[in-house]
Amino acid sequence: MGTWDVHPFDNDTAADFANDLDNANMAEREALIRRVLTRAAGNKDYLEAPEAEEAVAAAALVAAQCTGTEPADIPYGPEEPIPALSADFRLLAVEALDRVLADESELSELWGESEDGRAWQGSVGRLRQVLDPAHQPQGDALFEI
Repeated sequence: MGTWDVHPFDNDTAADFANDLDNANMAEREALIRRVLTRAAGNKDYLEAPEAEEAVAAAALVAAQCTGTEPADIPYGPEEPIPALSADFRLLAVEALDRVLADESELSELWGESEDGRAWQGSVGRLRQVLDPAHQPQGDALFEI
């Protein structure tokens, strides 16, 4: 893993996704985010780490709009603005995160073997909490994207 911390854009794959968003025109950014989330949420097989890392990053962009902090200041995230995303992105992002955390997810397995695995799970859990406030994350750390 080309990973330097537990947050959504703290890995090479997510940083590349941010660059892809920056290079896309404004009209294509929403479709790119939706495609990444849909690919992870709809995966019924083994979810490879790169797809999961992109999904977590895309979910962070959706969550940033939910917190009212637009434009989001996400380290290593996209530098160009993200269009306002429709409400259905929240549910799609929750489904993608649930898939990332489920069995048959390489990213979940890799973090499970890491000494920072609990911190990563907490980061993803807090992200999910913003997207679905009815879900109560485990742990007591503050949300940080």
